[in-house]
Amino acid sequence: MGLAALAGILNLSFLSGVQGIVGAGIELDVIAATVIGGTSLAGGEGTILGTVIGVLIIGILRNGLVLLGVSPFWQITLIGGIIIGAAAVDVVTRKVRG
Repeated sequence: MGLAALAGILNLSFLSGVQGIVGAGIELDVIAATVIGGTSLAGGEGTILGTVIGVLIIGILRNGLVLLGVSPFWQITLIGGIIIGAAAVDVVTRKVRG
């Protein structure tokens, strides 16, 4: 909660006004970043470094898709496919481990 408040204060200082819906719709990117970073959807633990790497990957991917002019519908579809792929890799590695 404290970091969310800090983010709101920083947003206010840059934009001179903040709306409550800023950031709505980025839930998919957040889930994708944490799954790519190594956190299991079945529960478990992740690392901060893995999550940061996942955020960088999703940010670069999202920026590249925007620069290529890909429609937002296909961007969401691609991010969803990445989540499904990362979850599949997690399931396979869990079965191999034990």
